[in-house]
Amino acid sequence: QVQLVESGGGLVQAGGSLRLSCAASERTTTMGWFRQAPGKEREFVGSINQRGDMIAYGDPVKERFTISRDNGKNTVYLQMNSLKPEDTAVYYCTTATGSTWDVWGQGTQVTVAS
Repeated sequence: QVQLVESGGGLVQAGGSLRLSCAASERTTTMGWFRQAPGKEREFVGSINQRGDMIAYGDPVKERFTISRDNGKNTVYLQMNSLKPEDTAVYYCTTATGSTWDVWGQGTQVTVAS
């Protein structure tokens, strides 16, 4: 089964930027990013298809976050700009081996200080 490892999280000031990476152990199809803040449900951040020409974003991050991928490196990226304190969460990458998001990484913490 494919394994996913996120990296790039950390502490940043409001208005700053971070880039998360998700490295897969093998080739993947559609990839997604979700996040979960304390006491809240997991929230869709965005997704990208295998060719990288179909990308979707959740409303809270539109115009600020950008998803991209490098299939040669089996890696997906999440560029986060204009970060807000409400973006603080654990960020997870995921892929769908079937019809649902069924493989998840361990998550990486993003903390945005006001």
